[in-house]
Amino acid sequence: MTPRRGVRWALAPWLALPAFALAQAVADPTLPPPSLQAPGATAPVVAPALPELQSILVSREAGGRRVAVISGEMVRQGGRYRGAVVESVGETSVVLRRGRTRETLRLFQGRAPSALAPTAEAAPIAPPARPADMKKETQ
Repeated sequence: MTPRRGVRWALAPWLALPAFALAQAVADPTLPPPSLQAPGATAPVVAPALPELQSILVSREAGGRRVAVISGEMVRQGGRYRGAVVESVGETSVVLRRGRTRETLRLFQGRAPSALAPTAEAAPIAPPARPADMKKETQ
């Protein structure tokens, strides 16, 4: 290796540093430049989303697993979700505890109970036919 080539390799990382520094300086490329923004304008403050119970998985075995999916995060009974303890996982609800405060999350919280219950107009499902009740087609 020639001395010139060694110097190039030694300087290469130092020459690349300004590119990384400039890349980190841009916070949001979709914002207008500061000269076009109103004085004192700041980015809107986004409130943290409320936890949403999306799914519950309960094992049918005695002492089986109880898992809930809250806002896309899978947590077990007794586990933690954003600083809260998952106190219980039921068939349709989950109880979170933060200190002395308890919060109950329910599946389908936004829907009315009537939308989930079967209607009286629904026809009952007939049981499957037994072989003795079927007529033989090959006689």
